[in-house]
Amino acid sequence: MLGSNYILVTGGAGFIGSHTCKALASSGYIPVTFDNLSNGNRHSVKWGPFIEGDICNRSDINKAFNSYNYEAVIHFSGLIDVAESNIKPELYYKNNVLGSLNLFEAMQTSNVKKIIFSSSCAVYGEVETVPITENTHQRPISPYAKSKFMVEHMLQDFGLAHGLRYVICRYFNACGADLQGEIGEEHDPETHLIPNIIQTILGQHPFFSILGTDYATRDGTCVRDYIHVSDLAEAHIKSLDYLNKGHENTDFNLGSGKGYSVREIVDAIQMLTNKKIIIKEEPRRAGDPPILIADSKKCIEELKFKPQMSDLDTILSSSLNFYLNYKE
Repeated sequence: MLGSNYILVTGGAGFIGSHTCKALASSGYIPVTFDNLSNGNRHSVKWGPFIEGDICNRSDINKAFNSYNYEAVIHFSGLIDVAESNIKPELYYKNNVLGSLNLFEAMQTSNVKKIIFSSSCAVYGEVETVPITENTHQRPISPYAKSKFMVEHMLQDFGLAHGLRYVICRYFNACGADLQGEIGEEHDPETHLIPNIIQTILGQHPFFSILGTDYATRDGTCVRDYIHVSDLAEAHIKSLDYLNKGHENTDFNLGSGKGYSVREIVDAIQMLTNKKIIIKEEPRRAGDPPILIADSKKCIEELKFKPQMSDLDTILSSSLNFYLNYKE
């Protein structure tokens, strides 16, 4: 057993996880990545030890906890595809809910008392008013969102019963790429909006599909709040500091507070690249609320966090730079 500045990062080979590992290392921590590489990339693990394992396998988790003495856990592991969750809900309840239960039980056994959980604004579902505060009623509408909702309640119960200390981070749309180009968004297949548009611009897809043009929004397409992944990574460092200072268990919305429609993102990337793409309008995807925009007052006041890189120009240029110059 070594040291006390080790942080177990489940899903640390993934998009947000790898950026957070870089931020942890820059802050003096040693991130230990635990990942089964189903959605993550081995080449994205650059800032600490790597343990290959599956969160649904208790022996794998036990191996991770027996390897180092952790100060805290940052929990990213889980499936994230809303569309897939509607078709295969069993995968999401097994990986996201059962996997989290395995992790929490292992933390209890190993006496690791602090965790930061990667949740989602999807837990709010279709909201009546925006921006969305942490007190907005939660009505998740997809199995993915419901799985995150369940894990949030599991954390609350483990906190009451076992003294687990936690911060729940509800992400809005994570996007962008490391400004030094060391890591970026590399899902296979890619399901996220901005990389899909960029891939279409680069000729990797014959057209880009807009899923739903009849939402009650300014141009009929979904409106989302986009936050740069490096800002999200910094929010996790702030969350760890928050727990280390003895603050109470809590939740934070992590977004930029600004909303852009799908059409606006498409137009912005076309303008940035000076290229036009073929647009195909298709029916709505089940489980997509029309508008999700964060109210960031709580994280600004209590977490002392405000995004620094989440303007649309930085988000899009960093994503494009990664795809053009660095993506493997």
